[in-house]
Amino acid sequence: MREIHVIPEHRPRRVRKWIVAFVSFCLLTVAFPFVWQLLVQLYAARFIYEVDTVPPTRVAIVFGAGIYADGRLTAVLEDRMVTAITLYQQGTVDKIVVSGDNRTLAYDEPTAMLNFALAQGVAAADIQPDYAGWSTYDTCYRARHIFQIEEAIVITQQFHLSRAILTCRRLGVAVVGVAADRQFYARARWFAVREIGATAKALLDLIRHQPAPIMGDPIPIK
Repeated sequence: MREIHVIPEHRPRRVRKWIVAFVSFCLLTVAFPFVWQLLVQLYAARFIYEVDTVPPTRVAIVFGAGIYADGRLTAVLEDRMVTAITLYQQGTVDKIVVSGDNRTLAYDEPTAMLNFALAQGVAAADIQPDYAGWSTYDTCYRARHIFQIEEAIVITQQFHLSRAILTCRRLGVAVVGVAADRQFYARARWFAVREIGATAKALLDLIRHQPAPIMGDPIPIK
């Protein structure tokens, strides 16, 4: 009787491999933003100082963080400005760049920040508004290419500070950072969650390395 050879069925094993590969890809995709954020925080940690210990640097950069309809600063932005003004008053910085959103006539973060600083006694000559700081990337890019800043102290809250440091340093501004957390913020959890996605997007922005949407003639900080 002729012997019959049975050809083994490899399809189930192949399907299992594809399933494992797909699941692994999904897990890596989900985990990547969290891992990347941790790496950014570890990278930035060496550049973060307290108000009393940060090395003197000529320029401080303050990132916009929202204003009310009447021009008042949100609590987050006011704390950033108070921190910058403290550094100015104690002689740690000589100039303050206030960078924020001014896409419409009805919404003008830089002017609100400027007026706040003036009311606190900062000399008008020592404040430089940046009216096209629509994002962290835009602020850092314009700091280097428009205001020709090579070194600075960036001032923002802890949840945003690591991303700001990474972005500015990768765009050619040797920054250190000071956290402006002067109180508990009602939306603190939302800020932390939002920062996960924002930090992942920062990687894409730095890879593309495109100019900020609005440029212009250089305005060197003197």
